[in-house]
Amino acid sequence: MANETVSNFITLPVELVYRILDHQSNFTIVCSMRNTFSTLDFAYNEIQEVEAQQLAGALRHNTILTTLYLQHNQIGYAGAQYFGDALRYNTTLTSLHLWGNVIGDVGAQYLAGGLRYNSALTTLNLQKNQIGDAGAERLGDALQQNTTLTILDLSENQIGHIGAQPLSNALRQNTSLTTLHLQYNQIGHVGAQYIGDTLKYNTTLTTLHLWGNKIGDIGAEHLADGLRHNTTLTTLHLGENQIGYIGAQHLGDTLKHNTTLTSLHLWGNEIGDIGVQYFDDGLRQNKTLITLNLQHNQIRDIGAQHLADALQHNTTLTSLNLWGNQIGNVGAQYLTEGLQHNTTLNRFNVLENEIEDDALLEINELIERNGRAESYNF
Repeated sequence: MANETVSNFITLPVELVYRILDHQSNFTIVCSMRNTFSTLDFAYNEIQEVEAQQLAGALRHNTILTTLYLQHNQIGYAGAQYFGDALRYNTTLTSLHLWGNVIGDVGAQYLAGGLRYNSALTTLNLQKNQIGDAGAERLGDALQQNTTLTILDLSENQIGHIGAQPLSNALRQNTSLTTLHLQYNQIGHVGAQYIGDTLKYNTTLTTLHLWGNKIGDIGAEHLADGLRHNTTLTTLHLGENQIGYIGAQHLGDTLKHNTTLTSLHLWGNEIGDIGVQYFDDGLRQNKTLITLNLQHNQIRDIGAQHLADALQHNTTLTSLNLWGNQIGNVGAQYLTEGLQHNTTLNRFNVLENEIEDDALLEINELIERNGRAESYNF
């Protein structure tokens, strides 16, 4: 039997190894080092289709890599096709970050195809990829079959209410997704209706990001209706959604009934003093909410009075953000009186209002009494 000679870098003279490596790009060298790294970061590297093909090819059989960062490259839909194919075979990658790669609907379709068969990936970031309704539909189809993905980021895409519907339908059946990012899309109040209906049935989603979607009062009403029946969602982001006092009424009323929501973010809306009154009623009865963000909501002294009344009765809220409203010294006095009877609030932001330093100092002293975690007001 003929003797076999196996070539190995270890047996080569070091000068020859350096000469070989001098003719290879850094990217090629890294891709060839299979089963060596658990995390690779190729963000902002101008990676295009050819390099994406190399990397995806190595990923097919890799058994060590768990996290891959490829944000802000130029892989396009063709590169997404290679990664979608790799996901069918890879069994170890748990986190894939592809935001800012212009993969579009076609690329989303290829990745969705991979997700149908993948059983390892838990985090997929597709932020800012020009994905529209068609791509959302394909990803929704994949979510109905995938059982491992827990975090999906589709923020800053072009998904409207048409795309929100298949995603919502998928969440009725999906049993693994816990966090969904849909901020800065275009779902509107119709898309919020689909999601609100889904919240009545979904039992796994815990965090939902919907800020910047122009859902308005009607959308807030649909989401509030869903929250009445939901028993798993703990964090809801609804900032910059054109929600006024009518939407606040529905959300405030929901706080009387919901027993799982712990964090509600409504910054940059238009709820005003009237809307805050409805939160007063809700917070009096609610026993679970610990964080409420109402910054930039046109709240004045009367609204501060309503919140002060709520603070005298609420025993669970620990963080309240009122930054950037129009609360003056009169409102500050109301808040001070409310805090004198409250023993749980320990994070309170009233900066960028119209409150003088002496009043701010008094508020800070009361918060510090409750065990202030951070100083917000100076």
